[in-house]
Formats: sequence, C-alpha cells, structure tokens
Amino acid sequence: MARRGGYQGGMPGNMNNLMKQAQKMQKQMETATKELEQQEATASAGGGAVEVTVSGKKEVTKVKIDPDAVDPDDVEMLEDMIMAATNEALRKIEEMSQQSMAKITGGLGGGFGGLGF
Repeated sequence: MARRGGYQGGMPGNMNNLMKQAQKMQKQMETATKELEQQEATASAGGGAVEVTVSGKKEVTKVKIDPDAVDPDDVEMLEDMIMAATNEALRKIEEMSQQSMAKITGGLGGGFGGLGF
C-alpha cells in the first residue's frame, strides 16, 4: 500500500538548491545595485537649452542651463524645460536599473513584489 502525504524523498535537496540560487541572486542584485549607483544619465530639453544629470541613486547631480534660455518674462518655459529634462533623465536611470535586474532574474516578472529593484 502506497503512503500518501508526509515526507517526499528529494525535497530537502531541491530546497537547498533553491536557497543557494536565491542567495546567489541576492548577491548579484547587491552588486548590480552598487554598480548602478555609480552610473549617471543625462537628458536635455529645449533643444539642449537645459541639461540635467541624474545619478543611479536617483539624485540630480548637475543642472546646466544655457543663458539664452533664461527669459525673465517666461520663467514657466524654463521651469517646464527643467522638469522635462529631469523626468527624462530619471526614466533613463529606471530603464538602466530594469535592464540590469533583468539580466540577473532572467526577466522573472516585474521585480520582486515592488521591492524597488
């Protein structure tokens, strides 16, 4: 008579392999995150009148504004160009992050439950 339920032979070995793979993936992700933090993305708006650089930590590290873009009568235009360049630089960093993590996870869905990778 066959036993049902209970201990299934081989399962602990599979679980150990799974844990090893998870630990390896975690180390790879930590390395990739550190590497990403060292990278920068730059974007411009207004035909290059405004240029914004963002770090892999998603921090603005540089803003360059062409003096000709400064019009005291149209401050809103300058504000819009800064916002557009900043948002584009942030999108570039996010894309770099997603590509980096996809290499590690093999494209396992959209991240790990929103953990911010």
